[in-house]
Amino acid sequence: MDIEHHIKGILEQIDPDSSRLKETPERVAKVCSESLSGYGADIPALVNKFYDSAMDDLIILKNIPFESHCEHHLVPIIGVASVGYVPQGKIVGASKLARIVDCFAHRLQLQERMTMEIARALETVLDLKGVGVYLEAEHFCISHRGVKKPGSKFVTRYFCGILKTDLDLRREFLYSVQKN
Repeated sequence: MDIEHHIKGILEQIDPDSSRLKETPERVAKVCSESLSGYGADIPALVNKFYDSAMDDLIILKNIPFESHCEHHLVPIIGVASVGYVPQGKIVGASKLARIVDCFAHRLQLQERMTMEIARALETVLDLKGVGVYLEAEHFCISHRGVKKPGSKFVTRYFCGILKTDLDLRREFLYSVQKN
């Protein structure tokens, strides 16, 4: 599919006489390529280096900024993700956690699904005892159109393994990611 060609057609419907928009289709195609680069990502290749570790307690990387796009309206979703896991003999560099968040954010998304996808990917690739993912984001489809409630935040969370079954550990994760 030629995104540039389709954008040109859309723009001609909106403003058929505008010479200002001549380079816009190319720019939009580039933005789409960057913003939607998460499709087809190879998660195991992304998280390709592990470190042996005796660490057996909760590890958290919090406040990971992300930008995504709502699959219903194609408008931005801007937020932060926090990811925690309990290792099982191996740990991964913190940057890999942020890369996994980006991988799923760089797709057309529903926040609920994205939360679950991040958790399941981590659980699968890292062979963890448990994982928790917490996302908080502003959806432009809520803040800038429709009900127009700027500043409202949508929160989703998903737990696997021991973080699903151990309520004290889950509370610790939630406490850690919600405090400044």
